[in-house]
Amino acid sequence: MQRALLSPSSHPRGLLVAGTRSGCGKTSVALGLMRALARRGLRVQAFKAGPDFIDPGHHALATGEPSHNLDDWMCGAAGTREVFARHAAGADVAVVEGVMGLFDGYAATDAAGSSASLARLLGLPVLLVADAASMARSAAAMVGGYLSFEPDLRFCGVVLNNAGSESHAALLREVMAGCLPGTRLWGVLPRRSELAMPSRHLGLVTAGDDAGATARLESLADWIESSLDVDALMRSLPPIPLSGGPGGDDPPRQGSPEGAAPPLAAGGSPRLGVARDAAFCFYYAENLRLFEAAGMELVPFSPLTDGALPEGLDGLYFGGGYPELHAAALAANAGMLAGVRAFCASGRPVLAECGGFMYLMASLADLSGNEHAMTGVFPFRAAMSERFSALGYRQVTTLTDTLLGPAGTRLRGHEFHYSRILGETGDVPGVYAAAGRKGELPGRHGFLRGGTLGSYVHLHFASCPQAAEAFARACMEGR
Repeated sequence: MQRALLSPSSHPRGLLVAGTRSGCGKTSVALGLMRALARRGLRVQAFKAGPDFIDPGHHALATGEPSHNLDDWMCGAAGTREVFARHAAGADVAVVEGVMGLFDGYAATDAAGSSASLARLLGLPVLLVADAASMARSAAAMVGGYLSFEPDLRFCGVVLNNAGSESHAALLREVMAGCLPGTRLWGVLPRRSELAMPSRHLGLVTAGDDAGATARLESLADWIESSLDVDALMRSLPPIPLSGGPGGDDPPRQGSPEGAAPPLAAGGSPRLGVARDAAFCFYYAENLRLFEAAGMELVPFSPLTDGALPEGLDGLYFGGGYPELHAAALAANAGMLAGVRAFCASGRPVLAECGGFMYLMASLADLSGNEHAMTGVFPFRAAMSERFSALGYRQVTTLTDTLLGPAGTRLRGHEFHYSRILGETGDVPGVYAAAGRKGELPGRHGFLRGGTLGSYVHLHFASCPQAAEAFARACMEGR
């Protein structure tokens, strides 16, 4: 297929791949479609609906381009449209992978944070993926319910997954043609258990840790091509306006939406060390962009393999990831532990989230119960649990001045972890008031010790670009 068939105007074509539920094959279809399009020489820009960190890594492997999160609850309508328009510009195709089931989001009766809400906001048609295993006419009843549940939602068609045989696939095609004759069925995909992606706690195995990821992507693309006319699907999609569709109510949002760099003192850009390796790999790409837009130079380093911090850093940023899987190696890297401990003791700005927060505690007990010494910046002990300890969207309000801005700064983010803090947190002040879906959360949240701020919440700075600017100023002033 020629590139011109997809780009007759300055706007890319695009769609949102949504599922009837988690586990229906949505991610496999999205990845296979992304890879099939990229193999045609097209520039494919991938996005992930919701707060997930792992799927975007697989998207990037499939397309060769970084993938970006889109979340209208965390970032608001305007912030979400900005991220989408910025990164979709210049692409031939924009493919958004949805989250959970099509209509699942922030709350039971609220569309915010759902794939459906995002599709409306961006003006994207929905490709619905439904698991039709062991179904016949019931598949049409299920699909028909999704197509009619929100009448203003636009669909470009349906893909049925997990056909048990070719005769089952033929039956499903007959069912859809007879029961939902106006619905475009793009394909019926055969069950291919060998294409299932490996998973662990927190979700899929990350792309960097999945040795079979590249080969599986090619197999997923072949699987899609065998049952779905990719070229015809793409030709059916109209160009999308990069301004997006109709808006919605934004959360309170502080700071400039573009995250314009604030005036900084002479002496060059502050250097921000960003922990990046197999243990610390959960970062919103937009957060890193906003830090750069605020004037910072990002300097990656590995707490796992580097013997010391890079020279000349003015701040540190520890994201989440899987420190519990690498606790022994992290504990054995004495030079890095000492360097981080000394950096934090100097009072220079340090932001640590979830896994990074655990690394800054005194110890971490892994999944086998073995306790490993960490940096000890916070006098806490973390231990892994068999089930998650916290899960959900969070809005935090700072109770005092922090490196993210003055007291009263509001940000939104997400929390999902299997570890918990053992015992009491002592006299280390909690500096966040945190709220979830059901209101204010009890206990202390967000801990400040000197210039080090640690929390289990992954903040999305597009909800408050001013916080990224405040962090950049704190790094400059820390010099």
